[in-house]
Amino acid sequence: MAITTTPSAPNGSLHEPDLLPTTSVINPSGEGKVATEKEVDQLIQKTKAPLLGIDFTRTGRPRRASTHLLTVSSQNVCDVINDSSATNLVNGGCCGGGCSRLPASAEDPVSLGADSRGVSEFVKVPDNAAFKSLNLKLSPLTSRHKLTGITNLPEQTITIEPVDEEGKHESTVNVHPPKYVTPHPPWSVYSAKIDSARELTKPGAPKRTYHFDLDVTNYPEEITGVDFRVGGAIGVVAPNDFKLVTEILDILGADEDERDAPIQLHTRGGRWPTIWGKAKERTLTTTLRELLTWTVDIQSYPPTKDLIRLLAEYATDDAEKAILLYLCSRQGQAAFCELRTGPYISLVQLLNAFPSSKPPLDHLLCNLPTLMPRFYSLSCDPRESKSKDRRIIEIAVTVHEHEEGWRSGSRTGVGSGFFERCARRIIDEGAEDVRIPMFRGLMANPLAKQFQADGPMLLIGAGVGIAPFRGFVQRRLQSANCANKVWVIQGIRDSLLDELYSGEWGEHEDKIRSVVQSRVGTGRYVQEEVFAQADLVWSIVNSLDGRVFVCGSSKGMGEGVHESLVKVVMKKSMLGREQAEEFWQQKKDDGQYIAVCLPSPSL
Repeated sequence: MAITTTPSAPNGSLHEPDLLPTTSVINPSGEGKVATEKEVDQLIQKTKAPLLGIDFTRTGRPRRASTHLLTVSSQNVCDVINDSSATNLVNGGCCGGGCSRLPASAEDPVSLGADSRGVSEFVKVPDNAAFKSLNLKLSPLTSRHKLTGITNLPEQTITIEPVDEEGKHESTVNVHPPKYVTPHPPWSVYSAKIDSARELTKPGAPKRTYHFDLDVTNYPEEITGVDFRVGGAIGVVAPNDFKLVTEILDILGADEDERDAPIQLHTRGGRWPTIWGKAKERTLTTTLRELLTWTVDIQSYPPTKDLIRLLAEYATDDAEKAILLYLCSRQGQAAFCELRTGPYISLVQLLNAFPSSKPPLDHLLCNLPTLMPRFYSLSCDPRESKSKDRRIIEIAVTVHEHEEGWRSGSRTGVGSGFFERCARRIIDEGAEDVRIPMFRGLMANPLAKQFQADGPMLLIGAGVGIAPFRGFVQRRLQSANCANKVWVIQGIRDSLLDELYSGEWGEHEDKIRSVVQSRVGTGRYVQEEVFAQADLVWSIVNSLDGRVFVCGSSKGMGEGVHESLVKVVMKKSMLGREQAEEFWQQKKDDGQYIAVCLPSPSL
């Protein structure tokens, strides 16, 4: 039987298909008789397969199919009309998880549960909450018995071996990262004691924010003249949640006595398990718990095809293996993209969704991203310390939290969750020796670089983005006659719940700070206040050494404030939009307009 279709639309654009009569099925006998629409419908119903592996129940603009002529037998016509490769997004890497790394030529087809007649059996999906929450679109898989273009099994680049019992290894897994987890020289990870912790927000606030005083009295001098700076940041090497690590070890079936026993780790190359070390082969002694706790990120990134392929390799249940291989195949590319770009999925959720897959830990570690440090801006002037005999630096941390979706409870970010657990130990349990693995930040904030002792300054921030400005104000108010040279516009939701550092801006607080509430009263956003203060903005940015600083999330607040600043210039100078944009770009180039966008919360 041969299937012919009419030419595709210009420039190869993909539109939603429909059931327009653009496909003709030639009689298998070769007589050239065109099958009726009824016979085509019967053929599709008989094979139980959506045409080209696409769900035609969706609506959208029609398109014409690509031109191709295939000669196949009636026995495997199901394979032809059920192959969705013609519509796969194979170019460009649509979701960043390995979509564009399909083989140049398809691999040998993989059979999925085909019986002796060559007819595929329906795949029985796992019956658990974790799998159901994935919302996978598996309709093309239910009638398919061959998959092509499956991602190759990722190479195993590390091995784990037992070590001589006589060898000694002192693990600090519960308090400090292993010695081999280090930032770039000359920086090292320092164990800073939390001198005090308090919650800045009140119960009921949409996001919880904590303030921490860190004791860095004995922090070593790594480079002469390099010190903590106002507006600067510190790097924090936060561990994975200890309970989550234990849960993964339980799922993988690691014996209790093996989790903390010394092992020999061999790597073939690369930087892992350091943070920014040199790429080279390594042999070191560690433990399974140390590796999962301090070296790999088990929750911040969506799954890749390499990870899915690894789970498929070690899945013992045929249905689970079929689904995982489908997600790694050419036919399952659309489903994989939806999985990767949809609601967030963690490693523990995948392991619960496909419980028969228990990959060896060494092979799993090869396919997990490195656990990177988190950076937090100083919320103080580091030259000024609360204590006379100790050096204290201060930071503020907002907790990023999301509902699990597949089980009760919520998950927090790696860094913010770690800080909150430390804070609750101090606040609720009265713990006295709680420490933070940190180092002096290699990534100095642009705020710190552009800070000047003189000249008027306008500080615009929302949420925890206001924290570094507190240090700016502290520094500026130390100088005489500077009270009228610094102004703060602070955006909050509700002053009774989430106004950060109220009463802690110095004796001139009521003169220098304007607070805008978005959820109560007039419901005004910080960008609206910026436009309302057009005279002040225009005066500062046109003054000698005048600077405008903006710190907050890039979405919403950051974009809104920039739009208001553009409108201020248009209003005060009568320039058009294009000229106003160029005005602020020039101010950026001159260091007079500094915008720092906080990254999206990573889990």
